[in-house]
Amino acid sequence: MSDRILPRDDLRALEGYHSAQVDVPVRLNTNESPYAPPDAFVERWLGALRSVDYNRYPDRSAVALQTRLAEFLGQPDSRLFCANGSNEVLQTLLLTYGGPGRSAAMFEPTYALHSHIARLTGTDVVTGEREADYRIDPGAAAELIASARPSVVFVCSPNNPTGTVEDRDTLLQLADATADAGALLVVDEAYGEFAPESALELVDDARPLLVVRTYSKVWSLAAVRLGFAVGPAWVIEELEKVALPYALSVPTQLAGDVALDFRAEMDARVASLVEERGRVFAALADLPGLHPVPSGANFVLVRVDGDAHGLWQALLDRGVLVRDFSRWARVEGCVRVTIGTPEENDALLQAMREVQA
Repeated sequence: MSDRILPRDDLRALEGYHSAQVDVPVRLNTNESPYAPPDAFVERWLGALRSVDYNRYPDRSAVALQTRLAEFLGQPDSRLFCANGSNEVLQTLLLTYGGPGRSAAMFEPTYALHSHIARLTGTDVVTGEREADYRIDPGAAAELIASARPSVVFVCSPNNPTGTVEDRDTLLQLADATADAGALLVVDEAYGEFAPESALELVDDARPLLVVRTYSKVWSLAAVRLGFAVGPAWVIEELEKVALPYALSVPTQLAGDVALDFRAEMDARVASLVEERGRVFAALADLPGLHPVPSGANFVLVRVDGDAHGLWQALLDRGVLVRDFSRWARVEGCVRVTIGTPEENDALLQAMREVQA
C-alpha cells in the first residue's frame, strides 16, 4: 500500500473552522437569525423554482440578482459581486489579491476566517493589535500598513467576536493608508445592518475599498448561502475572472432576488433584535461577575470573572448553547451570546441568573 499523499507543508498544522452544533432548546452560538423567513417569501421562492430549467446552467454573472441588489443598495451593478456566502467572497478576494509573496493585514481579535482563508490561499498574515476597548487605533494601523505593505487589509465592523464598530473617520484614515500602500481595504460588514453606520457610502471607483455583506443574518437565509461585495468596478472585474463558472446556483440567485421584496420585514427584524440586544446587554451587566462589551451586531461578547468555560458548560446543562471563547487569544475568559427571540433571551438570562447567583 502506498503512503498517503500529504497536503501542502504550510497546511499540515492548520485546523479547520468549527463551532459546536448541539441539539438544545436554545441555540445562541452562531449569530444566525432566530427567525425563519416570512411564509410569503418561501411561497414566492418555491413558486419561482417551479419554472426553472434544471437541465441548464445558471446565469454565470447572476445578472438579475446583481441588478436588483445594486438598485436596492443605490449602487451601479458594475460594483456588485455575489458568491456562496460572504466567506466565498473573502476567498475569491484572497485568490485574486493575495497568494504567495503577498500578505493580508488584520487587527486581532477579529473574525478567524480572515487569517484562516489567507493561509489556505498561501497569503502571509500580518497582525495588528486592537485597543483595550477592541477598537482600531488608526495611527498605529497606518504605521503597520506602511511598514508591512500588505496587499489586502481586513477590517471587520461590527467586529466579530467583539461587536465593536469603527467610526467613519477611522475607516477613512485606514482607506487612505491602504491606498498609499497600494493595497485593498476590505470592510467585512456581515453584521452591518445592526450597526449605526456603514462603509457602503465610502465605496466609489476611485477608492480601493470594498464592503462585504451576507444574506445569512437579517435576511434569515443562512441555509441558502449568499453573500456579496460592493466595491470599485475595476476590483469587481478582477474578482469575476477568478470566480468559478456557474458557481451560484439558480435557487440561491432566486432567493436573493425574491428576498429584496421583503424589506419591511427585514427592517422590523433588525429593529427588534437591536432592541433585544439592549435589553440583554443591560440584564447581563446587572449580574455579578459579567462584563458585556458594547455591541453594534446581533451578539454580545461577555467577559467573565472566574471560569468562563465553566459558565459555558453550566448554560449548556440548562439547555442554552452560547459560543465558548474562554481559551481564544485576546478574548480569554469570554463567552459570546447571539441575540435570539425574546423567549430565547429570557431563557438565557434565567440560566445566567441561576449560574451567577
